[in-house]
Amino acid sequence: MPEIFNYDFMIRAFMVGALVGIIAPVIGMFLIVKRYSLFADTLAHVSLLGVAVSVLAGTQPVASAVALAALGAIGIDRLQARTKVYGESVLALFLSGSLAVATVLFGLSRGFNANLLNLLFGSIATVQPLDLYFVAALGVVVLSLAYLLFKEFFFISFDEEAAKVSGLKVERLNLVLMVLAAITVSLSIRIVGVLLIGALMVIPGLTAMQFKKSFKATILLAVVFSLLSVILGLFLSFYAGLASGGIIVVIALAFFVLSLLFKEK
Repeated sequence: MPEIFNYDFMIRAFMVGALVGIIAPVIGMFLIVKRYSLFADTLAHVSLLGVAVSVLAGTQPVASAVALAALGAIGIDRLQARTKVYGESVLALFLSGSLAVATVLFGLSRGFNANLLNLLFGSIATVQPLDLYFVAALGVVVLSLAYLLFKEFFFISFDEEAAKVSGLKVERLNLVLMVLAAITVSLSIRIVGVLLIGALMVIPGLTAMQFKKSFKATILLAVVFSLLSVILGLFLSFYAGLASGGIIVVIALAFFVLSLLFKEK
């Protein structure tokens, strides 16, 4: 057995990484089609605010991140629906605002240190047993809802107006999708980091789209590329001492470049 599997934290990292590698591209594909790719980055910064709150309150970081991200997703949805503020402006408002408040809270808690860098860029050593339980439980919920509502999510992502005409409750479905995206982002922080989770949700999907398959086949391809990126990234992170999030995204980018070269042939 390779040395890497002699460490409990690495076994937990691979388990969490595998779950994240599956969930992220599944939800990310719907966001790509809806042209909501930056939504994941916004929620990642809201999740960081949740972690900052947990530092002050002494609560479980992942739970706080999930709660704040879900509230942020609901807030973004309500603000877009009830005001004349453009969608990208709302995302910028939440992204910059949550990051600013998080910075202040970390400063007040004296938590503005190397631990924050781990949250920003990912660190395999920070995956705790409780994190694994949270990711596993919520991951099952996210994937189950994505499976049960697959047709509805597909419809509202490709043609929201037609979905409304057909009688679907588009606003409610959009809200559910946003909350699932919020949960996915929050669960991914330990492995990929706040600054890079958006890339993991988007890049494997963009890579898979180069092969011009059906939507279901594209999602499956995106999951394959995502899992390969996570697994190879964790190996390199352990043996080369690199930030897990950075190397995972670099590998995902490499797959994207290769897909473009394959497409040209």
